[in-house]
This record gives sequence, C-alpha cells and structure tokens, in this order.
Amino acid sequence: MRALRILISLLLLSPAAAFAGAAADADDARLAASMLGLVQQIVRLAAESPDPQTMRKGIDGMLSGENADANRFAAVLLGEILREVPSEHQAMIAAIGRDLLAVARRDMARAAAQPGAEFAERALQARRDLHAMGLRYYDSGQFLDAVTRDDALAVELYVRARGVNLQARDAEGRSALELARSRGNPQIIAILSRAGAQ
Repeated sequence: MRALRILISLLLLSPAAAFAGAAADADDARLAASMLGLVQQIVRLAAESPDPQTMRKGIDGMLSGENADANRFAAVLLGEILREVPSEHQAMIAAIGRDLLAVARRDMARAAAQPGAEFAERALQARRDLHAMGLRYYDSGQFLDAVTRDDALAVELYVRARGVNLQARDAEGRSALELARSRGNPQIIAILSRAGAQ
C-alpha cells in the first residue's frame, strides 16, 4: 500500500505543476487531465470500497487493466509522456512501468497475506484503551452496561477488542442490540449492526 500512496502523491503533484507551469499549453493540460482522471479512479475505488480487501481487489483489477476508464486515462497519459521520447528510450520506460506494476502487485499480495497484523494491533489497542477506562475487554456485563449508559466510545472499543460475545444477554434476556434499540441510540445501533450483533 505504501507504493500506491507514493504513486497517488506523484500523480497528484504532477498535474498541479503542469497547470501552474503552462496553463495555456494544450498538451500539458491534456496530460494533467489524464493524471487527474487516473487519480480520481483510484480515489473513487477507495471511497466506495466497503473494506480494505475489496479495495485491494479493485486496485489489482485496475493494475491488471480490467477498468475501462482507468485504461483510457492511462493510455492517454502514456501517449502524452512517450510522444517526445526517443524510440530507444520508450522500451526502457515500458520496462520500468512493468517493474513498478510488479512491485505494486507484490506489495498488495504481501499486505493481503497478512491482514491479521493490522487487525491484531487494532484489537490490542482497543484492549489497552478499555483498560485505561477501568473496563475489562472480556467482561460481557460491562459491555452491556456501556450499551445501557449510551457510551458509544466504549461500545466501539469492545467491538474492536473482540473479547466479548456481542450476542451476550442481560438478566432480562435482552441482547446489546435490543438494548440499544430500546434506548433509541442510532450510533450504538449502527456500531453493533456493523459488527454483526443480533
């Protein structure tokens, strides 16, 4: 993902320089528009993806040439870049592009193979935060109390900490989601629903 961030940063800075340096030049404007169009495709994919795994698949598809809009922007961009490059250098640029694509794919595959590291760190941090609040991450009673007192922060931390049964019930047999609904707290209802509580 680091390589992707660098690529996006470069793509964002290049059109700004093109617009600032030669706003009247049609070639530079076309180059900048293609770069912005490509960045827009990546940012839209990130914004519309419900989770990092979906985003990775979408970006991999984009890098594989499966996105028609991204292909069009990339073709115009590459054409503009290579238009004035001598033919003997075009092969080197194409090889560099293939290598960058291989690096991006390798980094994405490596990140996809280790989703647990980020996930585990988030859970550990949530457990530390709950402890700092005087709460036990594994205590279902405290979790249900947090729902009852409308403590959305604590509920979010309990969900992230993954130490309690989200289906736990109070003495009257009500689940956390039922408690949140009875209290009319839309924020906690959303947190619990997203986490799969019933």
